[in-house]
This record gives sequence, C-alpha cells and structure tokens, in this order.
Amino acid sequence: QMQLVESGGGLVEAGESLRLSCVASGRTFTTMAWFRQAPGKEREFVSAIDLGGGTTSYRDSVKGRFTMSRDNAKNTVYLEMNSLKPEDSATYYCAIAQGAALTTRRDEYVYWGQGTQVTVSS
Repeated sequence: QMQLVESGGGLVEAGESLRLSCVASGRTFTTMAWFRQAPGKEREFVSAIDLGGGTTSYRDSVKGRFTMSRDNAKNTVYLEMNSLKPEDSATYYCAIAQGAALTTRRDEYVYWGQGTQVTVSS
C-alpha cells in the first residue's frame, strides 16, 4: 500500500509564497497531482505532472503562480506557490494516478495523502 505524506503548509499573508512537498513510500511510476479542498467545497484539481516531469497541467486560477515539479530519485513531488491569495486557502492533498494520463479527474487517482493546510490571510 503506497503512502503519501504532505508537508510545507502554513499561515501566510496574501502575496507570500509556500512550497509544499509530498513524499511517497515507494517509487511512483505514474502521474501525480495536487488537489485542494476548502471547507464546504468539493475537492478540486490544482496541478498534475507526468512521470518524467516534463509535462504539467494546472487549473486556470493558479497558472503563472504555482509550479509543480518532481524528484523521482527522492519519490517526492513539490508545489511551489507564489503570489498566494486568500482564495488559495484549503487543505492540499497529493495523489497518485492509476495510469500515465495527465488527468484532472479525482476518480482516476488511487492513492491520497492526509493533506497539509494552507491558510492565506488578506
């Protein structure tokens, strides 16, 4: 059973930056992603990255501000978040996809971490 552990969340002011990390318990030979969920809202796609790290996908509201990367030697993915806004506040989860496709669909991700909280004050 693959386990994922996120870290790096915290409380910041609008305009500041955070870097999230997600470490997997084993090698991940597939697409990985970040999702987020705010209180009372559905869990939503944030970003995804393919196995090689050369292709990424982002939701429109974070394009140009967030950057996802991975280090396969460390079984780790990262989410660099710049120019944070209060609407970015949520619990952020990393996930492993069932297949290699760069998908935004939550139901195509089979392993999930416990999440790390990000709070952005205005």
